[in-house]
Amino acid sequence: MPEAKRPRILLVTRNLPPLVGGMERLNWHMADELAKVADVRVVGPSGSAVMAPAAVAVREVRLRPLWKFLLQARAMARREARLWKPDIVLAGSGLTAPIARSAARLCGAKTCVYVHGLDVAVKHLIYGAVWLRTIRNMDRVITNSRATAELCHGVGIDPARTVTVHPGVDLPAEVACSVEHKPKSSSRREPGSDVLASGSIELGCATPFRQAHRLGDRALLLSVGRLSTRKGLREFVSYALPRIVEARPDAMLLVVGDAPRQALYAEAQTPESIRAAADKAGVGEHLKFLGVITDYAELGAIYRASDVHVFPVRNIPGDPEGFGMVAVEAAAHGLPTVAFATGGILDAVDEGHSGHLVSPGDYTALSDAIIAALAGQESMRQSCIEFARRFAWSEFGVQLWQHLRSMMPAYPSRPSRP
Repeated sequence: MPEAKRPRILLVTRNLPPLVGGMERLNWHMADELAKVADVRVVGPSGSAVMAPAAVAVREVRLRPLWKFLLQARAMARREARLWKPDIVLAGSGLTAPIARSAARLCGAKTCVYVHGLDVAVKHLIYGAVWLRTIRNMDRVITNSRATAELCHGVGIDPARTVTVHPGVDLPAEVACSVEHKPKSSSRREPGSDVLASGSIELGCATPFRQAHRLGDRALLLSVGRLSTRKGLREFVSYALPRIVEARPDAMLLVVGDAPRQALYAEAQTPESIRAAADKAGVGEHLKFLGVITDYAELGAIYRASDVHVFPVRNIPGDPEGFGMVAVEAAAHGLPTVAFATGGILDAVDEGHSGHLVSPGDYTALSDAIIAALAGQESMRQSCIEFARRFAWSEFGVQLWQHLRSMMPAYPSRPSRP
């Protein structure tokens, strides 16, 4: 029998490596997972082709300035639509939804957009008139969390066309091997594929990382991510860290990340401003910046060496936390998260199993929860890992394909790669 024809999917996104961030990892894995069941082409930023998954063809356009990216990406996507005739044109975020819809019209393709919280929360007249209007008219809107889905419904997006597929996480090797739908190997090195290739998951032990940074057996708090105003690290060192240090004088906050430079709409908290706030609060010696770390083996070592992941995201109207991938990433390494219960974090942290959630803005409760977690984090290690297993990228791929396939009933459920 002849092999079943594979569907064609055109992904249009500004967020791909070498840019660094959660949305970039998500779009990379989106392309990689869909390439297992479909022929995938991507219209993406310059520099992304060399880092693309195997079997995924990338058409690059200039990243900056933004207006030039949008114009060139639109022209390229329309060209691919005319010549290649994809079955689905998928926007990797709300930003590229108008491009995806424009291209799909040329070839009669279905349209889909994966939206993050900010995609539907931006309060701007032109954005509302063009981008939100386009998102409302997409055939399928996939959200990264229940909170984002609620935002979508609040701006008039039809709930019948809205589904939620949580972002995935790079599982350590010994966790990934127990996941039923383990991803197939690729001829190219995927982001995070080298995390914990060997070794065990241990918390707070005398790891090489601790030795290299002369941290001994100190209580290590860890923050990972862009230093945006929403992430709230400056407020954390001002209002929570002093109370934690009073209870645990050996506490040290490690910060992985830097102020956002390529992210749209993100206001920054610079390392200098956070350091100044910590010095003013008398806890400057309990703060250590590690900078941006893109090597996932190195980041995995930091997760394993730490005791608690802190996620003090602020509840800012118009600037929601869409999901919180770092909380699941921490859980995958057996590291519990303590966070404010806001936005998509409610989906990313399982209360009592992968960490603890407290009322937004209650820094006393946040401090107390972190102090308690430091005393009992080992008891939560296994439940953290069990929670993270649900978010394997392969599981993300299965769910994503199920929703896309429902838009293309003529295709088989899971055709294999040729």
